[in-house]
Amino acid sequence: MKILVLNCGSSSIKYQLFLMEDGSWSVLAKGGIEKIGLKGSFLKHEKQSGEKVLLEGEILDHKTGIDYILGVLLSERHGCITSMEEIDAVGHRVVHGGETFNSSVFITDEVIRKMEECIELAPLHNPPNLKGISAMSTLLPHVPQVGVFDTAYHQTMPQYAYMYAIPYSLYTKYGLRRYGFHGTSHRYVSKRACEILGVDYQSQRIITCHLGNGASIAAIKNGESVDTSMGFTPIEGLMMGTRCGDLDVGAVTFLMDKEMIGTGSAATLFNKRSGMLGITGISSDMREIEDAVAKGDPMAILGNTMYTYRIKKYIGAYAAALGGVDIVIFTGGIGENADTTREAICEGLEYMGITINKAKNSGLRGKEAVISIEESRTCVMVVPTNEELVIAQDTKEIVDALINK
Repeated sequence: MKILVLNCGSSSIKYQLFLMEDGSWSVLAKGGIEKIGLKGSFLKHEKQSGEKVLLEGEILDHKTGIDYILGVLLSERHGCITSMEEIDAVGHRVVHGGETFNSSVFITDEVIRKMEECIELAPLHNPPNLKGISAMSTLLPHVPQVGVFDTAYHQTMPQYAYMYAIPYSLYTKYGLRRYGFHGTSHRYVSKRACEILGVDYQSQRIITCHLGNGASIAAIKNGESVDTSMGFTPIEGLMMGTRCGDLDVGAVTFLMDKEMIGTGSAATLFNKRSGMLGITGISSDMREIEDAVAKGDPMAILGNTMYTYRIKKYIGAYAAALGGVDIVIFTGGIGENADTTREAICEGLEYMGITINKAKNSGLRGKEAVISIEESRTCVMVVPTNEELVIAQDTKEIVDALINK
């Protein structure tokens, strides 16, 4: 089965074409479009051989963008299929499923209506996700489509973990609660880690650290998410590239009064100008901050210390929530590649049974590996995430079930 996986952002589309067979899979092509609706739009495409091509052109909307993607996949020079009919299904990343969706779903008109009801929960993300679904419905109307939600995996959180201590009527009226994000990533790396170790996923206590420009931690017990650091929006939790993470609500209202700014400006301040960028004044890119730390920049050192300290606090809190921890996993762009960050996070957690092997950790980038010492009671691992594969797997499972009805 050939499955096209789409991740549609406000001005971008990422894609991968998978060949899914029983027990195996491969990526036939992948790439992305940037600057949709803006000057200088372009498509980057990579073939299975690793050959890359950059195509520039005017891409006004998501439908045009997806049409471009299908065109390059069909192209004699750059493509890997000879007919649209070779695409058996399409899987879409959808950011927010609210309380409606606790698993991936076959997309119908009714599902789309329910997705639209979730727009107010993710006004920046869900509309472009829906645009991708609409475009595929027009371009390939007979191909089944599946929605895979970032929030779905965390729907197993108990009520005491997802509720905010505000009037309950605001939850019932607006759905105001903690939802969590990066669920597809947390699900993939936690299951993959258990596969690597040869242990039962349903009996492990796991803490997954998805560390990238956006970052979150999840506590997973017996195969289910029981807590996660992101909340009603992705701003809650860890300090991130440009997001502030946990912040006193009183500080928000204080700044809005002092700076005389409205909700829009406040959202920009805490989402796009805070975090590592706000503290260091250098960058939101951890690589640039690490370079500055090496040169002794005091603000880079402060930002880096704040970043690792907050992650360490969450690991400790989630170990308490889980009643202990069997596996700690690092993933995401920073988690997979920043060895010094991993070492700093684990330092001082020996009392929890976390002791890393510094030699194994040093220089490790983007590879599956156990980085704890053999005697460590808690296994510490690096597991590169693969959210696109999860989307393809869920899509295949749902479409197979429809076919075999």
